[in-house]
Amino acid sequence: MAPLARMILQRLALGLLTLFLISLFIFLAVELLPGDLAEEVLGQSATPETVAAFRRELGLDQPAHVRYLDWLGGIVQGDFGRSLANDRPISELFAARLGNTLFLAAYAAAISVPLALGLGLLAALYRGSVFDRSVNILTLSSISFPEYFVAYILLLVLSVNLGLFPSIADFGAGAGLGEMLYRTFLPAMTLVLVVTAHMMRMTRAAIINLLAQPYIEMARLKGASPLRVILRHALPNALAPIINVVALNLAYLVTGVVIVEVVFVYPGLGQLMVDAVATRDIPVVQACCLVFAGIYILLNLGADVLAIATNPRLLHRR
Repeated sequence: MAPLARMILQRLALGLLTLFLISLFIFLAVELLPGDLAEEVLGQSATPETVAAFRRELGLDQPAHVRYLDWLGGIVQGDFGRSLANDRPISELFAARLGNTLFLAAYAAAISVPLALGLGLLAALYRGSVFDRSVNILTLSSISFPEYFVAYILLLVLSVNLGLFPSIADFGAGAGLGEMLYRTFLPAMTLVLVVTAHMMRMTRAAIINLLAQPYIEMARLKGASPLRVILRHALPNALAPIINVVALNLAYLVTGVVIVEVVFVYPGLGQLMVDAVATRDIPVVQACCLVFAGIYILLNLGADVLAIATNPRLLHRR
């Protein structure tokens, strides 16, 4: 078996083991929540007989390990259970919400990744210049602000004061691509401002670290221009750390959009999870957490494979 294929299989096995441990942790965390789920759902006016019947319907009268195995077995078969709030299949709730979250993440990634790589390359090319210092100040400021603060600033300036974009990002069913891009511009820009800083700084640091290597000095002595030195000689060898940080930020774009979706009332998976927490819809909360974890693990696996594909030396320990 090829070393790369063996590494992919090993990472897949490790990812499945990690996902299993996360599912166990999620289930145990729900078990430790105070109060009785049946009483919380039915309310204080429910009779003991109604509560007991509801517990039997949900399987809450079964031991914890039996309920966990039933839940895990259903997930393996693609059945996440049913929502307690509206009795709809959770997979049906995920169908549209997950697509909306992935659309917002792809929208933000399409802007942030080229922008971050371009700014990082220019900052490394003009290291120590006014441009480099200005970009570093802006990125450090962006990292320091939490997402909800950036979101409310954009809402105040671009929606309330200037009226350029809507404050609510719900585009409804049947909207065209242009309408979707217009209505989701503010949440996408919030994510762009947050993640661009990390990717830009890692790109700059990786390029600057390689500029001190002897082969870079040889390229300069041969008369290569600074831009050619960075693009042809430094960038290919800096792709591994850049790919890793890009993948981590892409994972954040998918799994870290909860606050942004709530601020802009965006009908995504994060908003669904917050609504489920508010209504004590525990099966939906568990399913959302597990889906987020799976996406994060999958993107990290993709980052490892791409990093090794660009630098095969990473397959070897020495």
